[in-house]
Amino acid sequence: MFFARKQAEMIDDADALPGREAELPVPDRHEVLGTPLKGPFPQRVQTAIFGMGCFWGAERIFWQAPGVYTTAAGYAGGFTPNPTYEEVCSGRTGHTEAVLVAFHAEQAGFEDMLKLFWEGHDPTQGMRQGNDVGTQYRSAILWNDDAQRAAAESSRDAYQAVLAQAGHGQITTEIAQAGPFYYAEDYHQQYLAKNPNGYCGLGGTGVSCPVGLARAG
Repeated sequence: MFFARKQAEMIDDADALPGREAELPVPDRHEVLGTPLKGPFPQRVQTAIFGMGCFWGAERIFWQAPGVYTTAAGYAGGFTPNPTYEEVCSGRTGHTEAVLVAFHAEQAGFEDMLKLFWEGHDPTQGMRQGNDVGTQYRSAILWNDDAQRAAAESSRDAYQAVLAQAGHGQITTEIAQAGPFYYAEDYHQQYLAKNPNGYCGLGGTGVSCPVGLARAG
C-alpha cells in the first residue's frame, strides 16, 4: 500500500470520480474463517466498519479476534460507487480503506471491537498511517446506529485521556454514520493470509485502551 499516491485533503462530492454500478467480484468464503464474506449474516451477528490505514493488516487484527464471524476489506466513507483500488489510491473517491467486521454479539461486543481498533493503529496521525500517506489511510469509525455512535464517542474520549497522559497528540479519527461499504477486489481479501510476508504498515501507540465504557453489542 506504500506505493499509493499522496492526497492529503478530502475532495468534495462534486469532484469525485463517477464509479460504476457493478460490484467488484469477491470470493464467497473467508480464506481463514471459512464463513461467508457477504450477508445476510446469522441472527445475533452484528457488523461494524473501521478504517485504520492499510486494510491488509487491519483485517488480520479482526479475523484473529475471538467472537469474529467474518471480515472483509473494502472502501467506505466516500462518494464514488464501487470504486477500484487504483481510484481510491488517487484520492478522488473520498473513501478510506476500511474493514467490515461481523461478530457474534453473545461472544464479543462492539466495545471489544473498539478496543482492537484503538490499540491496533495510531489514531492521531490525520490523513496518514505510518509511511502510508493520503486520505484513503485516515482513521475512521463508521457507525450503524445510535448505540454504536455513543460507544465510539465514549471510547474516543476515554482513549484520548490516556493517550494525552502518555504524551501523544489529539485523536483525528472520523466518527460518522456508515454509508455503503464497497468490497475491495478479490486479491485484497485476507491478503496477509495468502501472502504471509506481505506488507503491513500498521503500528499502535502501545497505549492500552480502557474498557467497560459503553456497550453497543
